[in-house]
Amino acid sequence: MAKLRVHAFSVSIDGFGAGPSQDLEHPLGVGGPELFDWFFHTRTFQKMHGTGEGETGVDDEVAARGFENIGAWILGRNMFGPVRGPWPDESWRGWWGEEPPYHVPVFVLTHHPRKPLQMKGGTEFRFVTQGIESALEQAREAAGDKDVRIGGGAATIRQYLRARLVDEVHLAFSPVVLGRGEHLFAELDLRALGYACTERLAGDRAVHVFLKKT
Repeated sequence: MAKLRVHAFSVSIDGFGAGPSQDLEHPLGVGGPELFDWFFHTRTFQKMHGTGEGETGVDDEVAARGFENIGAWILGRNMFGPVRGPWPDESWRGWWGEEPPYHVPVFVLTHHPRKPLQMKGGTEFRFVTQGIESALEQAREAAGDKDVRIGGGAATIRQYLRARLVDEVHLAFSPVVLGRGEHLFAELDLRALGYACTERLAGDRAVHVFLKKT
């Protein structure tokens, strides 16, 4: 059966999934890019961006696993861009240029309607105003027999976890202390929600923890 997955979501050792003061110059917040240092060095990331060979090993293996059998993505609006409130126009087209790395439909949670945005390479951003359940229903329909991956941010992941809709979670704990930012586990009781650790792997640059819903 197709699953709803969180994969390769980077977390600081003090539990933050993004740094403070997210804006156009700091899309991951101040200090946020440090969380993804493990991913930036992998062969998977380097192949996506054509900048070099990249490192192999555990970090690369789990990164590559996150792109297997994915038929659609779900993103919170902050993950799509820094624009707040009603869309002033359609000039903002995401952080990734004209060919984003998704290559499948991407459902963006928002309170403000916007027409679908077709990009190069098969990515199409579709903007959902009816909430997380509607986004998941539409994403599953688009994905067919494949899985749906939640790309973040932390608030979006929390909503889906709180609703017990996520089947599998992979968190990459980076050896970074942020101190402030967006805490992934705020007001979440994962144990009470039925999630348990099923696997852990030590990479060269991160520790990888896998959770499943029991």
